[in-house]
Amino acid sequence: MEDGTPAFTPSVGGLATGLSSLHAKENSLWIGWSGIAEDDISPELSQEIEQILRKDHKSVPVPLTHEDLDRFYFGFCNNIIWPLFHYFPSYVEYDNALWESYKAVNERFFRRVSEFVEPDDYVWIHDYQLLLLPDLIKEAFPDVKIGFFLHIPFPSYELFRLLPWRHEILTGMLGADLIGFHTYDYARHFLSSVRRITGFEHSMAKIMRQHRLIKVDVFPMGIDYEKYAQAPQRPEVQANIARMREELGGQRLILSVDRLDYSKGIIQRLRGFLRFLETHSDYHETVSMVMIVAPSRTQVPQYGELKREIDELVGEINGTYGTIGWTPVVYFYRAFPFEELTALYYLAEILLVTPIRDGMNLIAKEYIAANTEKNGVVVLSETAGAARELGETIMVNSSNIDQIGDSIHTALTLPTDERRRRNERMHDRLRRYNVMQWAHDFMDKLTTTPELQKPFLAKRITPQVSGRIVADYRNAKRRLLLLDYDGTLKSFTERPEQATPDEHIRDILARLGADEQNEVAVISGRGKQFLDEHLGALDITLIGGHGVWMREAGGDWRVIEQINSDWKDTILPILQLHVDRTPGATVEEKEFSLAWHYRRAEPELAAVRLAELKDALLSLTSNLDVSILEGNKVLEIKNSNINKGRAATACYAKDEWDFVIAIGDDWTDEDMFAVLPEDAYTIRVGAVVSNATYFLNSVDEVREMLDSFLA
Repeated sequence: MEDGTPAFTPSVGGLATGLSSLHAKENSLWIGWSGIAEDDISPELSQEIEQILRKDHKSVPVPLTHEDLDRFYFGFCNNIIWPLFHYFPSYVEYDNALWESYKAVNERFFRRVSEFVEPDDYVWIHDYQLLLLPDLIKEAFPDVKIGFFLHIPFPSYELFRLLPWRHEILTGMLGADLIGFHTYDYARHFLSSVRRITGFEHSMAKIMRQHRLIKVDVFPMGIDYEKYAQAPQRPEVQANIARMREELGGQRLILSVDRLDYSKGIIQRLRGFLRFLETHSDYHETVSMVMIVAPSRTQVPQYGELKREIDELVGEINGTYGTIGWTPVVYFYRAFPFEELTALYYLAEILLVTPIRDGMNLIAKEYIAANTEKNGVVVLSETAGAARELGETIMVNSSNIDQIGDSIHTALTLPTDERRRRNERMHDRLRRYNVMQWAHDFMDKLTTTPELQKPFLAKRITPQVSGRIVADYRNAKRRLLLLDYDGTLKSFTERPEQATPDEHIRDILARLGADEQNEVAVISGRGKQFLDEHLGALDITLIGGHGVWMREAGGDWRVIEQINSDWKDTILPILQLHVDRTPGATVEEKEFSLAWHYRRAEPELAAVRLAELKDALLSLTSNLDVSILEGNKVLEIKNSNINKGRAATACYAKDEWDFVIAIGDDWTDEDMFAVLPEDAYTIRVGAVVSNATYFLNSVDEVREMLDSFLA
């Protein structure tokens, strides 16, 4: 800002470059912070800035004050999210006041977006500052297509669960239709946390959350390849190359470029170079390391301490090995302009990139593109996101000081032909998948994600469909209601015996059963003892064991199917063995079936044991007349001729019905859905591929529908 007149400078970052082609489209709009604290300018100037941004730059500012920046950005984002997600949990300062500020700023962004968003719009949200925003938008605008991309690592579950607000943050992210990460590891960690913390299952990187399918995918961010590859031809860059060559005086150059951050491994890098000097004295006075450290987040205490350590270590190296004509570490505590930085990329024989943890690290890609002679070597930490793409680099463990020192020597002695061979492969890759391709790839996937959701959206019970079902119920003279119990009328609990019916559902069933026009049947996998104890006093039909026993209202229990359970003696020891090997798993023995429950087991281990158990059971049961059914966190083995379809058929055959509804939540209910006529209302709890005509999201929605029958 000069003389009170605002000046506007476009961002030159990689993200801005990648989105530039998308932003150029006629109806695009960029919403974000302007870079000026709202309390530094007058309301009149703020309004002027907003008008110019809107008119000339297709951008809308979100006002933030100095307090917002202190508490939201420097506080929550960079004192909590940043260190935890970069595997520095000891640096995290959990503060609920900072969380409240984080929520408030995300809500402010939401209100700003709400002013402009239309139902058919696409919204792409970026990075850890706005983790809550996707769900805020989706709740208010369910038809908007939302993409979210995280540009930093997503930590393993063991670290992420330390966050007090872990559930709220995952819920916020799951508002998106497409969630993108730089690497498969980050996506895997995210999916693991979603399963363990929210309970939402995933398959093939697709998460089912209530009535929505959410796609998780990997999009390794590229660079503006041509910008860096053509830079050495620019006159101002060539002038810098010539000047630097003269100043270096024949020195072989190792380059290190980072902003000041404890996640970048700068101290380890310096110690690795020191180890190289200690073990390879023949390279003294012939190799120098140019270290560029750009100031960053100076308000954060750990950054000031890191700056002090770097200064001291550089001084130690130069004091120990430097001579009048040679400075081992040429250290700059400032950012370099593009023309000087690309000149260094072109000249440097080695780029040293050793972050302890890094989301991607575009420096390595920029160096490769600008090193057009293709004789440079990248020594790269295996914990940088870029390591997954740049396999031709020399990989190091950023904590292994000896390995870093040895890798510098390996890089210096790598034959020219080998250098070119490695670089040509990386150049081709970076040229093909540049930052523009990255942005368009993400948007293409976001565009097609709704196609994956259509089969589920078509079955969702909308208010209109619900109204039709209720109207048909009320107009009918003879009604049949077939209802599963666990997961349909009653939510799951950690222990099956704890899932007893509450007063609300008992009241619903009692009132439905008291209506002479109704036949209500609870068809459950539960045994007759449980059903008798908790529902036996109601005027309804009870069917237990997935269809083994039936007890009509006021009658006695009778066996529907004559079965033999001798097979249990063979199967039970196998189930018990897998219980012993899977902490948290249990076996439930019923009269005509066995169930292996794993709701309380660690999910990843349970998935492994489940696969092993299924393989073992398939071989054991090949000559037995039994079926293996997967339910919600349970594997059940029962006689093949027992299924809810037979029980439903028996109920349906009792009368002429002009209204039939069947509701269930797992695969045992699919047989029931399949045998009923096309005009029956069949409803699955949870949006999955099913024989059911419709789905509801939860037990609560099932109860709401049954309540509406009685209203």
